[in-house]
Amino acid sequence: MKDSLPKRACALVLMLGLVAMPIGARPSEVRLSAPGAGEDLANRLRDGSLTLETAKRDDATPQDILAAARADYARLIGVMFEAGRYGPSVRITVDGREAAAIPPLEAPARIDEVQITVDPGPAFLFDRAEVTPRAPGTELPKGFRRGALARADTIRDAAQAGVEGWRDTGHAKARVADQSITADHGKQALTARIALAPGPRLRFGSLIPRGESRVRPDRIREIAGLPEGTTFDPEEVDRAATRLRRTGTFQSVAMQEAETANPDGTLDINAQIVDAKRRRIGFGAELSSLEGVMLSGFWLHRNLLGGAERLRIDAEVGGIGGDSGGMDYLLKGRFERPATITPDTALYIEGELAEEDEPDYRERRVRLGAGASHIFSDTLTGEAGIAYQYTEIDDDLGSRTIEHLLFPTSLTWDTRDNTLDARKGFYVAVEATPFLGLDQGGSGARLYTDARGYLALDANDSVIAAARAQIGSVNGAGLTEVPPNMLFFSGGAGTVRGQPYQSLAVDLGGGNRLGGRSFFALSGEIRADLKGKFGAVAFADTGFVGQDSWGSRNGDWHSGAGFGLRYDTGIGPIRVDLATPLDNGAGEDFELYIGIGQAF
Repeated sequence: MKDSLPKRACALVLMLGLVAMPIGARPSEVRLSAPGAGEDLANRLRDGSLTLETAKRDDATPQDILAAARADYARLIGVMFEAGRYGPSVRITVDGREAAAIPPLEAPARIDEVQITVDPGPAFLFDRAEVTPRAPGTELPKGFRRGALARADTIRDAAQAGVEGWRDTGHAKARVADQSITADHGKQALTARIALAPGPRLRFGSLIPRGESRVRPDRIREIAGLPEGTTFDPEEVDRAATRLRRTGTFQSVAMQEAETANPDGTLDINAQIVDAKRRRIGFGAELSSLEGVMLSGFWLHRNLLGGAERLRIDAEVGGIGGDSGGMDYLLKGRFERPATITPDTALYIEGELAEEDEPDYRERRVRLGAGASHIFSDTLTGEAGIAYQYTEIDDDLGSRTIEHLLFPTSLTWDTRDNTLDARKGFYVAVEATPFLGLDQGGSGARLYTDARGYLALDANDSVIAAARAQIGSVNGAGLTEVPPNMLFFSGGAGTVRGQPYQSLAVDLGGGNRLGGRSFFALSGEIRADLKGKFGAVAFADTGFVGQDSWGSRNGDWHSGAGFGLRYDTGIGPIRVDLATPLDNGAGEDFELYIGIGQAF
């Protein structure tokens, strides 16, 4: 029978020096040799050797080395079984003596050399591979078949797939009842027979909270949303755990099935819960050479009324020391009650007080609103609500007061692997806000879309291409009938870096400017990891603002580009960007931006 591994023999010899041995001892030398193993198998032996791992420790003693060597017999044979080699031999000598023959408590005072020699033996193939009985639709591993390499991990995976197949159809207590694994060394063949016991088909019983939690048990059940009385489904158990975790109220959540089913054919689920700290505070800061410093902070309560309700209060102060208008202030709060109407729907109430002193306007507003958010899946969420907004405006057209009734809706699709430092996936947020003018305000709708994508350009994900597109439009109402914060400007960290903050707007003539009713921005970045925790970024941005809703007249473009450095803090990268315009002032004017997290 032909060996299924490459015929080319590969001998692996590793030499590792040990330090920090007892005083007067020399560093030990550990060698592993596996002739005929092949490169991949030799690497797996190296990774599985406890002796080699122990040798890397600075504080390893001769007793540690001997204990590791004695343990390596079983470990390396296990590696061979995983590779379908069922006739291996392992020899481990410590200064010429077989490690297994040295009593554990009689380790020498000094070890000079450890030699590990592995003969993997021939590869075994499956002669028979059976899992019975199987639930309809069960898919076994492709390698679990006659003639395939008889890997031990393939047998385990096949048994697990058989059990999971029954569990997926409601047989929660399915298990392996018997297994027969026979190796024929003459034929170099393996017979694997696995017998399953599906057990009865069960229904969900009660969710029983365990542990000391300040959240009421009835609310834990509502949030988890376990469908009591329906056929058992392990995915529903996972969904219930996810719902509890995403509230942020609990530090840990573990779902455990009851050991035995109830007489009525139901199975209770125990929810082992540990509360997170009820209160949390956080702070942030960003710096722009033109806009100045922006400081932010928040206070959060995770369980305000005993039902996992969240109350978050945010405060921001911007424009400190800047040259783009005056100081900006923001104070807002949001209350959320999870599992309202459905387990995936939350009710929210929010309020906001703000004052923005920008180069082209000054706006003071009060906003009160309520609505509901819904989680459709792990990547898709939506929100809809109603809000009242009162706004006082001072701009180039004078002073006025506007009142609106807003109907904000949004849908977000987010598959990013990391919100602060994405390397793959995409993000798409679509917002539609119809509004009704109550006092001097016009009626219409504001539309806005923010789309971002990330693509690794190498196998190690060390070079990333990132792109962002923003599109906005205000329909129905005129420029003077909506607040400035609902119109569009371009320039600055969030749109076009290198251009002064909100430098692009609609020119009404005579030095008068207002935000536009149409907006488009496109950004591109190449991010590359450098040595250690450092990274570099090259970027280019462009933006457009127009007077009408779709940018067909009286609009203008501007662009910027630059380079940046990143330092990975473990939480998110510290961002430092230096940019210049690509039109007037190119290479002469520069803007500096510092913050936490990637630009997008």
